Amino acid sequence: MNDTTLSLIQLGIVFFGLGVLGRLAGMIGMSPVPLYLLGGLAFGHGGLIDFGGIEDFGHIASEIGVVLLLLMLGLEYTAKELVTGLKQSWLPGVVDLVLNMAPGAAVALLLGWGPVGALVMAGITYISSSGIIAKVLGDLGRLGNRETPVILSILVIEDLAMAAYLPVLTAVLSGVSIAGGMTAVGIALAAVTVVLVLALRFGHVVSAIIDSPDRETFLLKLLGAALLIAGLASAMQVSAAVGAFLLGIAISGATANNATRVLEPLRDLFAAMFFVVFGLNTNPASIPPVLGFALLLAFVTSVTKIGTGWWAASRQGIGRLGRARAGAALIARGEFSIVIAGLAVAAGSVPNELAALATTYVLIMAVFGPVAARYVEPLVILFQGGSVPTATPRPARDFTPDSAPPAGPEL
Repeated sequence: MNDTTLSLIQLGIVFFGLGVLGRLAGMIGMSPVPLYLLGGLAFGHGGLIDFGGIEDFGHIASEIGVVLLLLMLGLEYTAKELVTGLKQSWLPGVVDLVLNMAPGAAVALLLGWGPVGALVMAGITYISSSGIIAKVLGDLGRLGNRETPVILSILVIEDLAMAAYLPVLTAVLSGVSIAGGMTAVGIALAAVTVVLVLALRFGHVVSAIIDSPDRETFLLKLLGAALLIAGLASAMQVSAAVGAFLLGIAISGATANNATRVLEPLRDLFAAMFFVVFGLNTNPASIPPVLGFALLLAFVTSVTKIGTGWWAASRQGIGRLGRARAGAALIARGEFSIVIAGLAVAAGSVPNELAALATTYVLIMAVFGPVAARYVEPLVILFQGGSVPTATPRPARDFTPDSAPPAGPEL
């Protein structure tokens, strides 16, 4: 059996299995993300069956999945809403950075990995997974909730912080001078600023360029623009996810609505592959030796993320349930944390145990995060002695951050 035939068979099994897992998740009323991750863990390196034949496709498919997740999240908002959110949430963003970098750095120093290891682990425990959170918010129908702009603002601040962190980390790992690292940081931040200004002032032009009455042409232009912007952003040491998100911000009006309808099936397909590939690349045998420290970090940083989201939402006058949803939504870690660990291990500056700890920690958080986001609301209600409501979630885009909150009880 040649390689192409084997890859087709394995991909067929993976896609069919994803469909079954997605159906199972729907039956029990939760996001399919944890099941996708566990499925990948079972059929990856060291799992029940090693599906090594899909590695090349899986890698690029997972990258496209993250790009599409953040592109469609950006389509839900305008540049004005984003800037307003950043102005209101910069202080929670700073608190988020301090509270969630400290645990990772402390564990690294405790294990004797030195300042470089501390810098690496600080980034791993700090950054939430925009891809997982975007997927979960969509699955749970919360894109239109009042706390969602708060969550989004914190995620954008985290990604902008990564635009400064990654060049510094790369410089430290490679021995580049501080001046060289700061130059890279300046270029990254300048690129983000330019794109955001273009989105604010020329969003209608971007929409006109991408828009087309022909569905096929529209899809090709939209997908091509998203991948191009994401690639250019990555080349300038800015997250590809940030580039895709800012493109989504720049597209507005009817073009944004059409883009959402056209991209939704592609997003679901490639996003599923992202979560599966994450699990496929995790060897179950590497988990037991570092499980204790991973669980400790998971507990501490779950508490700090919940606290950050709760406080940030309370500053916007959002009620207890909304605060709880905001905090729980921020728990998940994912793609960025693995990238950080990979950079450090490839440079040979940290022990291999760091990669095992990072992978175990991220896997725990990637599974626990969606579960916590799903069940935090009924838990809060039951804790307060009430009954769990059965009302359906509000549709996306029923909020306007600059206006009064929608009518109805404060949640």
